[in-house]
Amino acid sequence: MDLPAENKRTGLLALGVLGFLLIAVLTVFTVFDGDDEGDGGDAKDGSAVPTATAGGGAAGSDGEGADGDGSQGTAVAPIVSAAEAVKAHAAMVQYMAGLTTYDHESNAATWSAPLVRLTTNDDRMKAATSLPTGKEWATCQAEQCSSQGEAVVVRDALVSDDLVRDSGRSMSTLVKVTATHTADGQTTTESNQWLVTVKEDSGDWLVSGFDVFGLGDVGASDDSGV
Repeated sequence: MDLPAENKRTGLLALGVLGFLLIAVLTVFTVFDGDDEGDGGDAKDGSAVPTATAGGGAAGSDGEGADGDGSQGTAVAPIVSAAEAVKAHAAMVQYMAGLTTYDHESNAATWSAPLVRLTTNDDRMKAATSLPTGKEWATCQAEQCSSQGEAVVVRDALVSDDLVRDSGRSMSTLVKVTATHTADGQTTTESNQWLVTVKEDSGDWLVSGFDVFGLGDVGASDDSGV
């Protein structure tokens, strides 16, 4: 049986209203869901976790931290500058090369004087700065020996500034020393790596100790750290 035309119109109008309300509800949910994701995202996937900044605070327009003192970005000065390191290395290689450069006619006092000036001039370094002695020196003289030393810096091992004991700045560096020996007409070459320590004294870098690995401490003071 056919429904009256008036009932059909009423039914269609009701369906239209329900459809409009459904679209409105879906639109509201979609808008609010999008706002939530933009504000922080889904906490389950970790996207809501903020990213830490290197400065530890908001930076102002002038690059300072939130507290305004700029300490967050302040560079720390090196213990030893590049120019000072060059001077320290020069003292090391000059001393270690000189220590292995001599001949059978070398005079102990004359030979050692310029080398001792490169050191802290304490008793240990004076004793360590010496020509061969005893039978070794007698053999050298008999065979008219000579030795020519060369030294090169390998790498720095330690740079320090002892504030507790107030012993100042020091640097320990691995130095390779090659000595070419000639005796009785025959030549041999010997190389060793030494850990050489220098200390600053009134702007000068002075050798305070040196150690060849496996053969013990040579001329190192108690404060040298070598």
